[in-house]
Amino acid sequence: MGLQIVRDWVIRFNARGPDGLLDGKAPGPRSRLNDAQRRALVDVVESGPTPAIHGVVRWRLIDLAQWLHDECAVSLDETTISRELKKLGYVKLSARPRHHAQNERAMGGLQKGGFAAELAKVRAKLPKGTPIEVWFQDEARVGQKNKITRRWARRGTRPSAPKDQWTKSAYIFGAICPDHGKAAGLVLPFCNTETMALHLAEISLAIAPGAHAVVLMNQAGWHTTGKLDVPANISIVALPAKCPELNPVENIRQFMRDNWLSNRVFTSYDNIIDHCCEAWNKLIDQPWHIMTIGGRKWARGS
Repeated sequence: MGLQIVRDWVIRFNARGPDGLLDGKAPGPRSRLNDAQRRALVDVVESGPTPAIHGVVRWRLIDLAQWLHDECAVSLDETTISRELKKLGYVKLSARPRHHAQNERAMGGLQKGGFAAELAKVRAKLPKGTPIEVWFQDEARVGQKNKITRRWARRGTRPSAPKDQWTKSAYIFGAICPDHGKAAGLVLPFCNTETMALHLAEISLAIAPGAHAVVLMNQAGWHTTGKLDVPANISIVALPAKCPELNPVENIRQFMRDNWLSNRVFTSYDNIIDHCCEAWNKLIDQPWHIMTIGGRKWARGS
């Protein structure tokens, strides 16, 4: 043991106490990106590429390396760029579909006070002190042309999963109350005013005695028609058009597909019904999933 090693220990002990004597991970070389360049990288990742300018419709690491070289005069390899992006909190995720005509102002308005205003209108019509439950509703088609999900597999391979081409299907009418971890659902053969009325009746039974439910749903025809029989303990609030991101039932539906309904072949219509009912009952037995997946800060009842 050399004298210099002992001196280093003394310096580390004096600076940090006993913890200074523990060997830590080497810091490695300093990053070649400064703070301004990192902010520029974040901006370009968030905005995405312009196909006419950059020649691609999504950023690859090699494209970002070229952009950094052209715009910032910094040469980095793909591994280093990947490491920088991870430090900034970025991972590669699958994008969800977004309607090209989506009204972002209407979408943001509901979250930033629009829903509170709608809730106030409903509250004004109710007896003072009536508890209000916030529910979300949507339908999901499940059929023999089923989905295939991601799965673990060895690098370099491409796993397979069964997929049918027949056309029999059914609809899961699902509604959740994230604040209370409740759900109400039916599996029905099609979507129309009559089946929607059946689902509203099912939701009505799940509402706490003496409470009133505000049910948020999209603007499908069978949701907004004046012919729809709405129970007395339910008020419907329509979500902005073309904004499915506002409805957490979309996330619940994806959770059910990923875990219980995909990667299988349905042999008949009755088989579809059985699996859909089984999946929905599993969801009801796991209220914590309803609360964590479905919770939205901007949508609170009382």
